[in-house]
Amino acid sequence: MSNLIHLNTDTTSLVIKAEKSLPEILYWGKRLPEDTGLDTFFEANHHPVPQARIDTGTVVSLCPEHARGLFTAPGLEGCRHGDDWTPEFSLSETTMDGHRVRFLCHDPRAALQLVINLGLNPGTDVLETSLTLTNQGDSGYQLRKLTNTLLLPTHAREIMYFHGRWTHEFQTERKKLDRSGFILENRRGRTSHEHFPGIMIGQPNFSETSGKVYGFHLGWSGNHRFHAEAMSDGRRYLQAGELLMPGEVELAPGASYSTPTLYSTYSNKGLNGISQNFHRHVRREIVRFPEPGKVRPVHLNTWEGIYFDHDPEYIVQMVRSAAEIGVERFIIDDGWFRGRNDDKAALGDWYLDEQKYPRGLQPIIDCVKDHGMEFGLWFEPEMISPDSDLYRAHPEWMLHTDGYDQVTIRNQYVLNLQIPEAFDYVLGRLDSMLSEYDIRYIKWDMNRELVQPTHNHRAAFHGQVQAYYRLVDEVRKRHPLVEIETCSGGGGRVDYEVLKRTQRFWASDCNDALERQTIQRGASYFFPLEITGAHIGAKLCHTTGRQHNADFRGITALFGHMGVELDPARASEEEKRGFAKYIALHKSLRHLLHTGNYFRCDTAHKESQAWGVVSQDQSEAVLMFAQLAMPEYAMSATVLIPGLDPQKQYKVQVLENSSSDIYMKRCPPWMVEPATMSGALLEQVGLMMPVLQPESAMLIHLEEI
Repeated sequence: MSNLIHLNTDTTSLVIKAEKSLPEILYWGKRLPEDTGLDTFFEANHHPVPQARIDTGTVVSLCPEHARGLFTAPGLEGCRHGDDWTPEFSLSETTMDGHRVRFLCHDPRAALQLVINLGLNPGTDVLETSLTLTNQGDSGYQLRKLTNTLLLPTHAREIMYFHGRWTHEFQTERKKLDRSGFILENRRGRTSHEHFPGIMIGQPNFSETSGKVYGFHLGWSGNHRFHAEAMSDGRRYLQAGELLMPGEVELAPGASYSTPTLYSTYSNKGLNGISQNFHRHVRREIVRFPEPGKVRPVHLNTWEGIYFDHDPEYIVQMVRSAAEIGVERFIIDDGWFRGRNDDKAALGDWYLDEQKYPRGLQPIIDCVKDHGMEFGLWFEPEMISPDSDLYRAHPEWMLHTDGYDQVTIRNQYVLNLQIPEAFDYVLGRLDSMLSEYDIRYIKWDMNRELVQPTHNHRAAFHGQVQAYYRLVDEVRKRHPLVEIETCSGGGGRVDYEVLKRTQRFWASDCNDALERQTIQRGASYFFPLEITGAHIGAKLCHTTGRQHNADFRGITALFGHMGVELDPARASEEEKRGFAKYIALHKSLRHLLHTGNYFRCDTAHKESQAWGVVSQDQSEAVLMFAQLAMPEYAMSATVLIPGLDPQKQYKVQVLENSSSDIYMKRCPPWMVEPATMSGALLEQVGLMMPVLQPESAMLIHLEEI
């Protein structure tokens, strides 16, 4: 079969059939053997045609078509004022470039051109797919939907998806995929806390360490839609793309629309394999640091320390205290600009408040730099307060629909960045502050959803996201050494497309260590630790009212891009010692945490969890074991530690333990005296855990002897 295309990596194979109709996936999974009989095999083993169906069979292509008798969700929906609503494409040209392939397709009657781009990255095992539709007619084409479609094997019968809310992001849920479909939609205008654009589909009961699994992530910071379906003939597929509103995209003659990129990967070693593939892809292909090789500096963010109470003399005290505990980057959060004394006013007025800062920011920045730290500043550039000078001068810059009252969310509106004058104003203010002061870091926040966004009499979700990308791109172009954190009331806007422009994301506004245990675990399926903001909060958590000891907070915050979110100047000496201890520990481990292979362990009891990182050369690992709730049993169980070299011997010892031993008369001997164990036994037999107190954790270090 000369019309078969084979893409291979060291572990994965993808086989695509490309004939006259649109291309279809015949195989995607574990790497196939190098065998010259593969073409003959697939020709003899292709799907049959069942009785009482379309006589020639139906194809679930990379863009399924209703015109060919496929009674499922088509990949393309649209029309030309009612006509050309059911196109039928023919493959015109196939172009190969290494591990990438481009399919050029046409429907001359509908005057549409479809390009399908697909690439299997040999270094990361991640498949990138995207589609581009071009209107070749002489009238407008109203696009309703264009989505990436991937055929799945019949064993893909269980879905793990992500849900949440503010301060409760990256929660997971599972559903069977046996009949009919599963739809996950986001209509909030940003990536969202509620419906993160990622999904896992695999064989039943796949786990962290076992099972055949497919992982998917859509790189888009706006509305999106995932649709997984088990068809009546047993075939299964996943669609993922931008969720367009009615009339939002009309292609003028010659105009094109491209889908967001769908990132997909396969693992026959469970969810850990999915995570490690995605992490490699983010590190190699997505995130770009202004200074490659620079260690990720430990943060102090002022928000939960002082909120809107900004006193420059006191902030200098905070700077000095921050330096004493080992902080390397000091960030002033909300409240620094004109009229911003609470959350009800002044967004958009991005001028330094001279009443709060009569000498400007320079004395603080000088103090920060004198203590060996970098300075960062918070912005929320896309927002405008009803009570602001900017809104009073330009109420027409608010993103809204004429004739309707726009709702406020968190006492603010959204600024329509699609208006050139509004875009230029925001860019000008950012550029002015970054030019006047030595600001090396922006915490870029976005604290509300889009409601009834209209621009030029059309729905404007899509256009607003594109304008946001242009704004960030221009800021980075003018100030290439400035790092940017994507924050959206916490983890409301993080995806691979925004991470092409930013270097860190704030996983959640919740610093409660117990909540963070779940939040950071959920985020770890897609994002490596060095870009995941994780802070030690105050003893009394501001968002939950719970209290945890410094060890549990410190151990939890170790696994990420670490920081503290508190006021060190008011902290007791005992608290300061605790902060300094875990900052120093993080610094001693960040060479491992920020470069190694992250893994999660399958734990026998639902009240506990374990995760860790093993170095690329398998010479060192660090493991966290956490007891989230009251243990169900009087004894714990072993934890199998994946990813070590089975031939190596490791010294195993406790680094930190936030729990007292009240539940144990005698702990496992390795906790009392460091023990030597082989990688093979640690993975196959496991390390016996103690019973810990609820809401506590233990840190274990493994080093090759």
